[in-house]
Amino acid sequence: MFKAVVFDMDGVITDTEKLYRRYQLEEGRLRGIPDEEMVKVCEAIAGGNKYANKPKFEAMVGRGIEYFEYREKMMARLDYHINTYGVELKPGVKEVLAYLKSKNIRIGLATSTIKERAIKYLVDHDIYKYFDKLIFGDMVTNGKPAPDIYLKACEELEVRPEEAMAVEDSINGIKSASAAGMYPVMVVDLIEPNDEIKPLAKNIYRELISIKELI
Repeated sequence: MFKAVVFDMDGVITDTEKLYRRYQLEEGRLRGIPDEEMVKVCEAIAGGNKYANKPKFEAMVGRGIEYFEYREKMMARLDYHINTYGVELKPGVKEVLAYLKSKNIRIGLATSTIKERAIKYLVDHDIYKYFDKLIFGDMVTNGKPAPDIYLKACEELEVRPEEAMAVEDSINGIKSASAAGMYPVMVVDLIEPNDEIKPLAKNIYRELISIKELI
């Protein structure tokens, strides 16, 4: 029996990875980056914070493109969309959270999304009440795929890593949870599990609701 479940946010709780991908590709096109190349970059940086992503992005893209400038323009497009249309939850989120709470399992969030943005999503959808601890990227030294954020989540939830499940949709997230010694579960969103990730993810599902079978 798990004592805690820790969720990533984008692509697991909120259906926002598709928005990031849309505006990453749009901003890439303006800089002459083909979509197929940009998709590979997106998958390589998904789940990481901006500081971890900067060297990866610039090494893969080249062309003298500076990541922070690219990211600022991309985030402006993203924010306009979210402010206009809001964000949706992934299917099954409320049901899963309520189920975990009914089993007295502690619930955490471990996300690279900034605090203000993440809390707004949780409050707007009335799911903030389910979370016992929220861990954000600026609370740790190293972002995903380093284990820091998941180790911090387990510490805050007062459980050992081996007593906790981590639910992720990205390669960097699965690496992070695995390195922390947790039970990593991948719920596929935009990124398909590759040969590097399949041995690290204890379970791979297509729908979040499926994790109930592990509880």
